[in-house]
Amino acid sequence: MKLFSVLSAALIGSSAAFAPAPVNVQQRSIATVSMNAAEGEFYIDQNRRNLMNLILVGSAAVTVGGLAVPYVLFFLPPSSGGGDGGTPAKDALGNDLNKVEYLASKKAGDHSLAQGLKGDATYLIIKEDGSLEDYGLNAVCTHLGCVVPWSAANNKFMCPCHGSQYAPTGAVVRGPAPLPLALAHIETDESGTILFNTWSETDFRTDKKPWWM
Repeated sequence: MKLFSVLSAALIGSSAAFAPAPVNVQQRSIATVSMNAAEGEFYIDQNRRNLMNLILVGSAAVTVGGLAVPYVLFFLPPSSGGGDGGTPAKDALGNDLNKVEYLASKKAGDHSLAQGLKGDATYLIIKEDGSLEDYGLNAVCTHLGCVVPWSAANNKFMCPCHGSQYAPTGAVVRGPAPLPLALAHIETDESGTILFNTWSETDFRTDKKPWWM
């Protein structure tokens, strides 16, 4: 019996060693409250989050817009100031050309450049009777975009880049240019300023729709 009592006491002591430690309910409650408080500090309500997103997007839009607008404007042709009445022909200094003054300064057969539609160099042609031709010729070669000079000695436009040649009307007489020089109507406003207008009807040199339209 004494041996049985000793063994029972030993077993009871061993089981007590593996029993879970008592939980301090008060400490667990304090820890839970602390975690909830910490979560509350980092919580941002939806309205505040939306406001912050709007501010971020707005700032990005202003920055991108400030960079994009000058970039886009760089590729737009300068405003001609002609409105629906046409684009004023301008000299090398940017001054509007007056028809009376221009004709007085030029001789018959003259082919001089002016700033035309979209700022392109455009020939004003003086006819043999001293009047101004009712169309202008865009000086940009239709091959690779060189400015084609007028050769009075040869009575034609001759491109120095790749040898293309054009008749006095701008029609191709020798390649590699594939198309004639673009046409533009010439008119004058009430003050006598020479105006360029888009040629949108049939090209009289090819009897086809204008390639530049």
